Amino acid sequence: MRSKKPKIKFAKKRQWGAERRTTPLPIVHERPSTRKIAASRLAVVITICLWFAYFISTIIRQFFEGPQTFAFTLQAVCYLVVVTFLTFSALMYLLARQGALQRFSKHARVPRAKLDQHFAAQQPTITVLVPSVNEEPEVIRKTLMSAALQEYPRMRVVLLIDDKPNQPTKSAADRLETTRELGKEIMELFAEPRARFGSALLHFEKNHGHTKRASQEFVQALAVHYRWAAQWLEGMAEKEKIDDHVDLFFTEQVLGALAKELRLTSEALRASGKEGAKLSTERVRQLYRRLAWIFDAELDVFERKKYASLSHEYNKAMNLNSYIGLMGGSYIQKQTPDGPILVPASESVGQQKNLITIPDSDFLLTLDADSILLREYCLRLVYFLQQPNNAQVAVTQTPYSSFRGATSRIERLAGATTDIQHILHQGMSQYDATFWVGANAVIRKSALEDIEEREWVGGFEIRRYIQDRTVIEDTESSVDLALHGWKLVNYPERLSYSATPPDFGSLIVQRRRWANGGLLILPKLWATIRDRKRRNEHVSTAEILLRVNYMASIAWASFGLIFLLAFPYDSRLLSPLVVLAALPYFLSMASDLKYCGYKRTDVLRIYGFNLILLPVNLAGVLKSLQQALTSKKIPFARTPKVKNRTVSPMVYVITPLLIIGFSVFTLWRDVMAENWANAAFAGFNAFVASWAVLAYIGLKGTLIDVWVGLTDWMYVDIKPKETKRKVAQEPELDWRAVLYHGDAKSAVPLSALHAEEEEAIA
Repeated sequence: MRSKKPKIKFAKKRQWGAERRTTPLPIVHERPSTRKIAASRLAVVITICLWFAYFISTIIRQFFEGPQTFAFTLQAVCYLVVVTFLTFSALMYLLARQGALQRFSKHARVPRAKLDQHFAAQQPTITVLVPSVNEEPEVIRKTLMSAALQEYPRMRVVLLIDDKPNQPTKSAADRLETTRELGKEIMELFAEPRARFGSALLHFEKNHGHTKRASQEFVQALAVHYRWAAQWLEGMAEKEKIDDHVDLFFTEQVLGALAKELRLTSEALRASGKEGAKLSTERVRQLYRRLAWIFDAELDVFERKKYASLSHEYNKAMNLNSYIGLMGGSYIQKQTPDGPILVPASESVGQQKNLITIPDSDFLLTLDADSILLREYCLRLVYFLQQPNNAQVAVTQTPYSSFRGATSRIERLAGATTDIQHILHQGMSQYDATFWVGANAVIRKSALEDIEEREWVGGFEIRRYIQDRTVIEDTESSVDLALHGWKLVNYPERLSYSATPPDFGSLIVQRRRWANGGLLILPKLWATIRDRKRRNEHVSTAEILLRVNYMASIAWASFGLIFLLAFPYDSRLLSPLVVLAALPYFLSMASDLKYCGYKRTDVLRIYGFNLILLPVNLAGVLKSLQQALTSKKIPFARTPKVKNRTVSPMVYVITPLLIIGFSVFTLWRDVMAENWANAAFAGFNAFVASWAVLAYIGLKGTLIDVWVGLTDWMYVDIKPKETKRKVAQEPELDWRAVLYHGDAKSAVPLSALHAEEEEAIA
């Protein structure tokens, strides 16, 4: 009998209604049936037909039969606009879903032997960039380990630390020092298998590399090596501390799954020997290389804020840009009154003692510090980019999935929306409407060089590859790449996972950032479409509609929902056809939730979830409008990743309560007026919003957030009293600053240009 999997208790107590499933979905999507694809197409047709039926039978008819007043006409037009925009978003969901099903039905996984054969002949270089700021070292460690264990030759993994070099507290300084040592620790951890398998590969090449068939001695030795590697990884997995579902995922799906695959290969090699099969020398060489490549990654750490010559703008884009701009060069570190600066080595001949060389690479992999990759991510995505028909693809990625087994209800539902988004992003690639999703992506470096922008700030050259004009830098860079003739493609497998916010406070930060910036990029999208058409490139209508919906739907959905909730529309404008037009959307989403391992009824929970997020989305949209009017960048706000609960701003806790109260009032008013359709809508909204507040914020959490919001202003930081009175002294002349800047008083180093903004965010 098969032994049962031992039950693991997490450090954090699991909420009632949270997720118990911890096993992720399969890497390869289930092939959809012909019936499912046909039903998906039918849903698109039904939605369009029902909208037209409503437009003709209700709106047009009321223009002839209804009251011929300006107020009623204006109300009818406004209601039609709101319904049309909401129906359009539902239609784009169905269209993207249809594209995803088509891609899943056609996808055939490349055999492992073909991948090994390809990389035996060509081994393009790749650098993994992991931007990090104020992250927990244990979170970063898992990300670095998942990147370092990629089965790819001679990878470089660079942790881009964006914390302040001088931390204000001892605990923060200790955390930063621990983070700085992570690369060295992982390199030391891999030292034994790296030396063992490197020597084994050299021994094979020296003694058996030129024969046609490999001897059984080397094949069986290889089987022993694979078994040893599996045991080493299993030993690592046993030492891992498991506090939550992310730890469990890393242990089982990164360390454990790789060990299982290596052990299986060992058994296959032993079985081939028992049957007397003669493996080719080339295939055995590939298998030796695979073992050596797994453990040969080089890890490094880079801190841009140590150097006054690099941008210190507080966002992920400039953290990446600073390092990418240095790649392929050698630099001398020079001391200045503002701190060290990096000067190209060619300008300082003979000064080689502080030489810093940053290798270039063919591809870049950007990876968020809270994301985890499965073992073949780099191998398969780089292989995809190197195919002749993909020469114009600049970015490929697997839109991240959520870690299963969330201990809180809100994290479970946020994970459900993440997994739904994975499907939609896959479908957008069917229509060439892919957007770069910043959590992970393999990027052709030559494509980034095509969209490079340069400017001079404080006498230093600043290079921008990834735009930082908005907080959704990946979206704008997607448009820039399309403008230069590059394509973006989502690889149709599940190979990457990322954390979802575990509480309402951290979710607010994430969703407010997502809602901010899309409207600002729309003009650039229109300019890109015009230029592409001018170059006689094919730009499909589906691509345009999907891209516009992706960037602007949060704006019109937020305002549209406010109108539906707040304005008492004339009952003659309502029709069952409006509900029926939305039905294919909700039924399709329910089906997708079931496909992703959730409940069909979660579609109602997601509706209530989006209701309480309405003020958050609206705040993000208004921030975009503010930036459009003032031309002032909105500060980048990272999603908090803390063990304890994140306190929510009071306005985002009070507003959902106001939505509930107003919906109850609307229900009473419409019942009195016998406006039964509006009453039903208001009652439904009041019920699902109440459920969402209780389930995802909680009564206790609501009271805490309101109390903190009411009392937080009363507390001020008290500086410690000075024991001795300072004696006024004339400041000493900083002759170095005078000679460097020319004026000691007006000197403002580049590193201080955004210090106030960073302080405000931190």
